[in-house]
Amino acid sequence: MKNKLSISSRILVSFASGALVAVFFLPVWRIDLFAPQYPEGLMMNIWINRLSGDVDIINGLNHYIGMKHISVGMFPEFRFLPWVVAFFMLLGVIVAVTGSRKYLLYYLLLTVVGGSLAMVDFYNWGYDYGHNLDPNAAIQVPGFSYQPPLFGHKRLLNFDAYSFPDVGGWVVAGASALAFLVWLIEWYRHRKIKPL
Repeated sequence: MKNKLSISSRILVSFASGALVAVFFLPVWRIDLFAPQYPEGLMMNIWINRLSGDVDIINGLNHYIGMKHISVGMFPEFRFLPWVVAFFMLLGVIVAVTGSRKYLLYYLLLTVVGGSLAMVDFYNWGYDYGHNLDPNAAIQVPGFSYQPPLFGHKRLLNFDAYSFPDVGGWVVAGASALAFLVWLIEWYRHRKIKPL
């Protein structure tokens, strides 16, 4: 039993994996745009399987500078992301039920790999979206690209663009942080009880 998670750790892992159900009902990421003509701002929400917000208005504006039309179809990830979330929820339940520290380590490693791949994928989409412009666009600024920020703020012509996790994204971050905290607590606990 010395390699098993404590009951409290199992409960915390179960809670963390269960919290991921929120991303089926809440947006994961958001991009906000502010400009003098839009002082109230424009917002696009990215969910695990769809888009919402002012997508039509943003598409109308982006058309003039030659950017592609944003649609659900340009994100093949939407077809499998719900299954990825379901997998992490199931794996978290397995960790909680078995109490296996090894499975918890696998859970954490997959979380790091999955999160890294998601950020690389998002960056690549933003790069393609901001650089591959229609050469016949009405407004052209030679040498200028419109890649949205991966995280944080970026000035794009007269627009201030902001990119941050939305509520669902913060739930994922919190659940991941909780799982990592459990690992650290368990590592410390087992280190203390190791015989001399």
